[in-house]
Amino acid sequence: MTRKRLAASLFPLLLAAGASAGCSGEPAAQHAEEPFDISIATYVRPDVVIPPKENEVERAIEAYTHTKLDIQWIPVFAYEEKVGFMIASNKMPKLLKMRMEPSTIAAIRSDLFWEIGPYLPSYKNLAAHAAYFDNIAVEGKIYGVPNFRDMARYAIIYRSDWLNALGLKLPASLEDWYRVMKAMRYGDPDGNGSKDTYGMVLGRDYNAMNTPNTPVLPLLAIGEGGYNEWGIVDGKFVPDFEAKPYFETMKLFRRLYAEDLINKDFSVYDDSRDDFNRLGRSGFISGAALSAKIYQEELAQKFPGAQVDIAPIVGSAGRRVLAEPGNNGFYVIPKKSVPTEAELKQVLAFLDRLMDEPMSTLQLRGMEGKHYVKLPGGKAKTTDLISFQNEVKPYRDNLLNMEGYNVLPLEDTPLGEKARKLVADNIRFAVPNPAYKLFSATYMEMGSKLRTMITEAQTKYIMGQIDDAGWLAEVDRWHKAGGDNMIREYEEAYRKSVK
Repeated sequence: MTRKRLAASLFPLLLAAGASAGCSGEPAAQHAEEPFDISIATYVRPDVVIPPKENEVERAIEAYTHTKLDIQWIPVFAYEEKVGFMIASNKMPKLLKMRMEPSTIAAIRSDLFWEIGPYLPSYKNLAAHAAYFDNIAVEGKIYGVPNFRDMARYAIIYRSDWLNALGLKLPASLEDWYRVMKAMRYGDPDGNGSKDTYGMVLGRDYNAMNTPNTPVLPLLAIGEGGYNEWGIVDGKFVPDFEAKPYFETMKLFRRLYAEDLINKDFSVYDDSRDDFNRLGRSGFISGAALSAKIYQEELAQKFPGAQVDIAPIVGSAGRRVLAEPGNNGFYVIPKKSVPTEAELKQVLAFLDRLMDEPMSTLQLRGMEGKHYVKLPGGKAKTTDLISFQNEVKPYRDNLLNMEGYNVLPLEDTPLGEKARKLVADNIRFAVPNPAYKLFSATYMEMGSKLRTMITEAQTKYIMGQIDDAGWLAEVDRWHKAGGDNMIREYEEAYRKSVK
């Protein structure tokens, strides 16, 4: 594959970040008289406020790490094109955000990035989280530093005041979801006398996996007994969309669309978070449980009395949640922009120092006296969550840190504490993707194309443009276009892995 062809296919894989732990054995501040230039490419969602240049958080990071930062905050939906251009033109930053996708593997095999595995033991914070590097290994070698995430973060976040106003309980089946969606659409849960609310507002990636937003349809399907992308039945790999729970969930969405219970523009709508946390026109959203307290804060600013709560994802099959690989992507270090081993070590030292206690506290708590205060007993208390969201969270989400590591413990809100407990409990109910670490040449070459075939067919089905027979015809087309080859390759790789 040429670099231009590689670049053209490079988006779905590039939506992620880098993170890990602590202080390095070779800190940059001890090896450079002048600050070391660090350029970084990352993405941001449409609702994120891009930090201005030379802000106080960034200056604090630069001062501690003895670097000069040049961060490109690229809108998520422009990231594919931008990064493709970087690779095609050989004008890459020193740290490039990637995720585990076929194009990423192809780029790694093209020798574009440093193998960093042998260097990691020299950096104590990175080495302290060695287990998290396993899921980003390519043929047993490490080429990036993961952006750490909990393994089972997802939950249902909802307006409990709306649910109570309508006298409803949390949905625990697809039929429950239908009743709640209908009540929230036409029952005037906000009491303004208008039918201007939805149970849930969908974004265009409602059915996509590994995206910045949450895959609503797959999450509900898993609750009904479905798979996390792939299932194994009698040794045979079955794609999630061919399982009955997935099809039944699609039928629910088709019904919701036909009855105007979800937004008609969902197939082109960029980001549905605003409708929940800023516009106050939707009652449910699925997402990271710890987001709930931020949503509560934002809603209360504009809608006094709004009440947010969280619950585990529960369906007809019980409590089940999509298992994640423990990262939100990873940073690779291009050889073109970091040509020497000496510079490589400086970049790794920067990443390592980001997880020292002062930097971890900065990223996870903010600036003392502005975003948090220290309490007697050694805990930190957030004092300005909205300011933290706008000024600190972009760095927290895209640099290296891990809650609970080298950071002051947080005295959280009751909702925050509930979210942390839910995430910890979720591990017992996590449904893994059995193909995550398996190799398929077909997936590497055309996995994104095959997934797009199915996601587009799902949208057509939900919008009533094709019927059941039309859906099955699209699935058959997927099998013939490469799906069968991918299944065989995964089955062969799986058999080898369990020997």
